[in-house]
Amino acid sequence: MNDKHPTIVIFFLILLVGSEYMAVPSAWPFLTGMQRVIVVILCMLPYVFLYLATYSDPGTISMGSLKYHLSLYPYDYALFHPGAQCYTCRMLKPPRSKHCPICKRCIGRLDHHCIFINNCVGVGNHHWFFLLLLSTALLTSYGGWTGLHVLGDRVIERFPSWSLLPWRAYKAADSDSAVAGTVLAAAPRKMKFDMWLMYLSWGMKNFVHLGSVSLLGILISPLVWGLLAYNLWNIWTGQTTNESLKWSDWKYDMDDGLVYKRRMSHERRPAVVAAIAEAGVTDTLSLSTRWPAEAEHVLVRSEDGNPPAPNREDLPGVGEWERVWTLRNVENLYDLGFLNNLKDIFIPNYQFNTNGLPPAERRGRPRRRVPMK
Repeated sequence: MNDKHPTIVIFFLILLVGSEYMAVPSAWPFLTGMQRVIVVILCMLPYVFLYLATYSDPGTISMGSLKYHLSLYPYDYALFHPGAQCYTCRMLKPPRSKHCPICKRCIGRLDHHCIFINNCVGVGNHHWFFLLLLSTALLTSYGGWTGLHVLGDRVIERFPSWSLLPWRAYKAADSDSAVAGTVLAAAPRKMKFDMWLMYLSWGMKNFVHLGSVSLLGILISPLVWGLLAYNLWNIWTGQTTNESLKWSDWKYDMDDGLVYKRRMSHERRPAVVAAIAEAGVTDTLSLSTRWPAEAEHVLVRSEDGNPPAPNREDLPGVGEWERVWTLRNVENLYDLGFLNNLKDIFIPNYQFNTNGLPPAERRGRPRRRVPMK
């Protein structure tokens, strides 16, 4: 449980291959040409994205790639501070990075370790993981709904008054009923639910493979769409799963009145330069990040609830300390808006039009405050 192992990946593949082997041949003769094309595409995409997400480098940080990862994001002086080192890898921790205890390595912009791909989700493969979730959600939804429709058509061929939607199924009066021979006998009546289930069970019995896989797809779809929605929300708010947990810790301290912030000066932070030099990187001029914004304030925790002294030299920032009660009063440095957040995920090392601009202009981009969950 504490090491990488392909058990869950194998289970995932068995579930995919077995379901498609059971359902597709049963439904294939009843599908239209367009439905067959869609089924083939949707069946192939999860395998492609699973392979790419599993075997792509999620963003392993080494001495050779440390300079590159330092150039991706600036420190926000809230979740990530310059000078922090990984106690396991004995290296400087770039912003948004984290050590994975399962992969035994530091990963750039680590979101989480996913057992379904037996790999971390990081800066190098987050887009493949998102597309894997999207393609799997489309496959389970479309496959489940199409399979039930094919199954329903077979039941209707045998019982024309039945419908896949229970409230549309009807049943005429029996010939020996009390209304036989009257006007009411010719009027359709709503089919009882137990009768509707009996006709459906006939279809499930005669098309057991198609029916069972279709029900499995319908039942699994909400789970997959929920995971996709959560990842989409993280992209919308410009955070990772790891960062959302860190913000939750900050929220608890804010509720207790233990968090303060103050304005960050726009001068080059001496702590950043010192930490980079200690890591063995000497070309400090080329370490400007591609990010179009820098931290506007610094957050600190107070042990006793009192603000730190304004003149403390070991704490960055200038001015008086202001108590923070809610996350709404804290800016997320890594949220540039939904479209730019998508570019950051899907376009590796995307340059946010900062090349050639002086540092003051790069820092001048306004950022709106986004509530964190």
